Amino acid sequence: MKKPVTLELCLESVDSVIAADLGGAQRVELCANLLEGGTTPSAGTIQAARESAKLGINVMIRPRGGDFLYTDAEFLSMQHDIRIAKELGADGIVLGLLRADGSVDAERTKQLVEIAHPLPVTFHRAIDVSRDLLEALEAVISTGVVRVLTSGGASSVVDGAAMVAKMVEEAGDRIIIMPGCGITAENVLSVIEATDAQEVHIALEDEMQSGMHFRKAEIPMGGVEGREYLRFVTPEDAVRNVVKILQ
Repeated sequence: MKKPVTLELCLESVDSVIAADLGGAQRVELCANLLEGGTTPSAGTIQAARESAKLGINVMIRPRGGDFLYTDAEFLSMQHDIRIAKELGADGIVLGLLRADGSVDAERTKQLVEIAHPLPVTFHRAIDVSRDLLEALEAVISTGVVRVLTSGGASSVVDGAAMVAKMVEEAGDRIIIMPGCGITAENVLSVIEATDAQEVHIALEDEMQSGMHFRKAEIPMGGVEGREYLRFVTPEDAVRNVVKILQ
C-alpha cells in the first residue's frame, strides 16, 4: 500500500498559513512576493505564522527576484536569514543557487545546508532553469538537500511530468522529488499518477479585493498596475478539497 501523499502549499501570508493548517495540509512553503516567484518572508511573518499554526513551515530563502546567481553580499544575507528562520521556529528551509554556466552551485548550497542543520533543506525550482536537470539533480543530492521542487524543466509540471517521473526514478531513495507549478485540484491525481511522486506542491491562492472603500487607484505603489487593491489568500475550503482528493 502506498504512503499518503504529502500536500505542501505555496503561500505568502499568515492568514493563508492558518487556512492551510485548518484545511488539513501537512506543510507550507512560506514566502513573500509571489509575483516575483517568492522571496524571503519577514521575521515577523515567520514568527506570527509559527505562533498561529501547527503544520510544517518551510521558509523560502531568496534575497530577491530574478535569477539564482547571487553576489557575495546576497549569499551572506541568505546565511543570516537561515539562522533567523531557525530561531523563529521554521521546520525547513527552501533555497536554490546556480552558477553563471547554468550548473548548480553545489559548494555554496552545501554551506547553506550546513547552516540550516538540523532543519531539512528543499532545493526549489532554480533546478528547472539549470542547463541539465539530471546533472543538476546529482549535484543537489551531493549537497545534503533532502527534497527537490521541480516542474520537470517545463513551464508547467503537466508538460514536464515525463521528466519529473525520470527524476523520481533516478533519485530512488536518495532524495524526494516533489512536483510543483501548474498543479490544481482538477489535475493533482493525474500528476501523481504520471510522476509517481509522494509529495506535491500547490498554490491555491485566490484573488481577494481590498477592504478599502476610499481608493486612489491612480497612484501606484509598485510596478504591477491595480495591485494596490488586491490581496491573494489561500481559502480554507480549497485546501480541504485538495486534502479530500488526495485521501
